[in-house]
Order: sequence, then C-alpha cells, then structure tokens
Amino acid sequence: MKTEATGSTRFTENVLPVLTVLAALLLVWYAAAVWLNAPQVIERNFDGQPGWSWRELVTLTWSMDRPILPAPHQIALDMFRSIFDWPPDSPRSLLYHAAVTSGATLLGFVLGALLGVALAALIVNLPTLERAMFPWIIASQTVPVLAIAPIVIVILGHFNLTGLLPKALISMYLCFFPVVVAMVKGLRAPGVFERELLYTYAASKGQTFWKLRVPAAMPFLFPSLRVAIAAGLVGAIVGELPTGAQAGLGARLLTGSYYGNTVQIWSALVMAALLGLVLTALVSLAERVVIVKGKNG
Repeated sequence: MKTEATGSTRFTENVLPVLTVLAALLLVWYAAAVWLNAPQVIERNFDGQPGWSWRELVTLTWSMDRPILPAPHQIALDMFRSIFDWPPDSPRSLLYHAAVTSGATLLGFVLGALLGVALAALIVNLPTLERAMFPWIIASQTVPVLAIAPIVIVILGHFNLTGLLPKALISMYLCFFPVVVAMVKGLRAPGVFERELLYTYAASKGQTFWKLRVPAAMPFLFPSLRVAIAAGLVGAIVGELPTGAQAGLGARLLTGSYYGNTVQIWSALVMAALLGLVLTALVSLAERVVIVKGKNG
C-alpha cells in the first residue's frame, strides 16, 4: 500500500503538472492555428460561397499544405515520416540532420567547457587576471551570435577550414561563458577556515586547488554545463544558417523557409528542442555518475 501511495504521489507531483501544461499548450496551439489560418482558408475555399460551417473551417485550417501555423498533429506526422520513412543517413531524414547538428554541438561544448574551466582556474590563481580578463569575457557576450557567426565562417573559410569546425567554434563561443562564471564562483566557495586548515597542514597551492577548491566547485560546474550545452546547440544551429549548409537542423530550417514549408520549419524546431532535452539529460546523467563515484571513492 505504501508503494502504491508513493507511486501515486510521485505521479501527482511530477507527471500530472507536466501533462496539464502540455494539454493547455496543445489547446492554445490548435486555437491559434484556427485563428491564423482561417483567413487563407476562407479566401481560398469559401470566398463568395455561403453555407459553410465552422466544422469545415476548423478541419481545413488544421490540414493546410502550407499553413501559417501548422497544427501539432501535422508537425508530429511530418516528424514521423522524416524519421521512419527514410534511412538515418539520408538527407531527407531528421535524424541525419540532428546528428550533424549534435556533432558540432558536442565538439563546441567540449571546447567551451575546457576553455571555461581553464579561464576560471587562471582567474582564481592569478587575481590580476580577473581585472584584466573578466571585463572582456563579459563584453564578449554582448555581441550577438548572429553577428559573430558570419565573421567566424568567412575567416576560417579563408584558411579552407569549413564544415564542422566553424560551427563548433560558434557553439564554443556560447558555451564557455556560463562555465567560466560558475567555476570562478565555485573555486572561490571554500571559506577562510578551510583554507587556513590546509595551510596548517603545509599544503601547497596546487594541493589546495585540487583537494579543496575543485571538489567545492563541482556543485557549480554541472548546472553551468547544462546551460552551456543548451546554448551550444543554439550556436551550432546559428552557425549553419550563414553557410547555406546542406546538412543540419539549421539547413533544414533554411530549406523550409526557402520553399515556404512551415511544417518542415516547425518539425526542425521541435527536433532541436528534443535534441536539447537529450543533450541536457546526458549532462545530468554524467553529473549523477560523478556524484556516485565521489561518494563511493
């Protein structure tokens, strides 16, 4: 009985609110699709024709080939066809484009995380660097990534560096900032008592850093990594836009916009959101593994 009660409580507290919000979102979405698509439907199908019903109008607004706002079931059907009707290595497959974008995202995430941790370690160990570097680190995030992306692509293209690397560098540009800010705070988290205790044990600066500061920074690191990988996904997609890339979710968005295929655009957006959830979940899984190993070891 306790197990059943616990399971019911978890469903009520965790799952039910999510399903409620999802149901409300779907209702609003379907209503918005009727509102936005109705003028086109009336003009094309009912202009000057009396006697049409609201049921006919609603049905047609939810089944247009090129709607202003596609209905959720249209997006779901397009995603199903794009995933299951084509092999994963086909340019028509959403999985293919998601894999291309995730490759650039993961590379940029790794580079950004390493850069952020390295900068934070330098700032904490060399206080003069904080005054010299931190304002520039903050200023770097005031420049829109849409302005940075074409510059990076043009410069790297001059050196025949195309494909994955430019997109990864743009992703890295968005990834490193949350990591460096969180790690600076985390590495400085130990108080005076902890630092003086190690000083009484004649611990070196390196030992203090690895034995005290790094463990104290772990609770700050992983939340910043979750933010970083989500930002890196945005950077990778933005990096695909100025290049006219043939692969990637950004390329899928461009193709849909060129041909006015709004269903394809929304399918790519939903796939990007799902990919972001998966990547964030992987970081959370890595966090749990590290925490468990830390407790056991």
